[in-house]
Amino acid sequence: MKHADPYDAVVIGGGKGGKTLAMYLARQNYKAALIERDPMMIGGGCINVACIPTKTFIASARLIRSIRRAAEYGVKVEGVSVDWLGVRKRVEEVVSEMRVLNLRNFTSIPGLDFILGVGRFVGPQALEVTQNDGVVRQLTSKRIFIDTGTRPAIPDLPGLPDIPFLTSDTIQLLNAVPSRLLVLGAGYVGLEFAQMMHQFGSNVTVLERGEQILSREDAEVAETLANCLRGEGVEIQLNAAVEQVRKFSDDQVGVTFRTSKGEKEWTGSHLLVALGRAPVTKDLNLPAAGVETTAQGFIKVNDRLETNVSGIWAIGDVSGGPQFTHASLDDFRIVRDNVFGNGSRSRSDRYVPSTLFTEPELAHIGLTEKEAMARGLEFQVLQVPITPLTVPRAKTTGQMEGLMKATVEKSTQRILGCTILAAEAGEMIGTVQAVMIAEMPATVLRDAVLSHPTMVEGFNALFAAV
Repeated sequence: MKHADPYDAVVIGGGKGGKTLAMYLARQNYKAALIERDPMMIGGGCINVACIPTKTFIASARLIRSIRRAAEYGVKVEGVSVDWLGVRKRVEEVVSEMRVLNLRNFTSIPGLDFILGVGRFVGPQALEVTQNDGVVRQLTSKRIFIDTGTRPAIPDLPGLPDIPFLTSDTIQLLNAVPSRLLVLGAGYVGLEFAQMMHQFGSNVTVLERGEQILSREDAEVAETLANCLRGEGVEIQLNAAVEQVRKFSDDQVGVTFRTSKGEKEWTGSHLLVALGRAPVTKDLNLPAAGVETTAQGFIKVNDRLETNVSGIWAIGDVSGGPQFTHASLDDFRIVRDNVFGNGSRSRSDRYVPSTLFTEPELAHIGLTEKEAMARGLEFQVLQVPITPLTVPRAKTTGQMEGLMKATVEKSTQRILGCTILAAEAGEMIGTVQAVMIAEMPATVLRDAVLSHPTMVEGFNALFAAV
């Protein structure tokens, strides 16, 4: 082996958990290296192609929706149009600023070697890094952390390689709003882009293989959100088994799918494939280190994020855990405390919330009703619709769509899980999460003196029957 540069720790991939870990170690006087392959991904996928840009797009889309509803609030607005390139420009400015701030952090911390390049294992404690400038380096470390993230999953679908389909990354680069958008998949990504593009002026149809959108959610939650989306003009076709796609004409794509009523073909100007995420592990040469992966390519880890090889950890999306930035940040805390402290933290004892940024928002924490049933738990189901009586704030803002639902353990009155489909649900769910973390009974929210009129005041109504 050529001369190798030794490090106390090496982090491959600059996602939320990885970059936070690398900066923490450098500040603690460890000699650390952070390897990032793409200069346009500095700071991780969340900043560059996921959370931040998509929610910035959604902010513009929500403003458009509000303007279109202005007359309902006694406000007259005329001559409003969508400047798509202006929307894109704002998104790019937000992303660029955050990318620059991250690069400044990486390059200003003494002891942190920030390397732009591709890292691959050549042994359990050895890496070969091909830098973007062509220089090849050898690195060694007894502590290597993998945080390479995920990419849009591309299905093996007949005809797909022959058409210019879109992913959650490439749809953000369009120079115009699609006239008719077909979306494959009714998960988080598919639904956010479907509603967003509809609000920007696209005619949108979502095709979902399953019998409901958002397969994890309880049926009435999924149905309520689906009805909200349909009510504003997004078409949703359930039980649609896509069989092939094809180029229908120079500016049209066709999707052939089968339902209980037979075979159909729908056409559109653009096709968005939103069928989940796949791990970015191909270039790591994991067999050289002996690291095991799942059949889907995610790196196998235990609840302490340790791989089967001593001295190698995987954090963030690539480890197969919840694919959220806040989960990746908590992965950092687990590794920090367990590897570099005296802790015994684990993924098994944490509550990870999720938020779908549709209108209304859908936020969730803990167990759904069907998950609690599958575990054989004794629990009470609480559910209230969003009405002027349950959540007066929603009436004042004209955002009356949705419901709130919770599962409460009968023996302890502790909250097992909560789902909120409402305006500002993402902000509300943290209140329930705090009660769950503190292991307090649901009666705390039933009896709390909550400010009026606010959305969280609805918890008094939701937990009234405890």
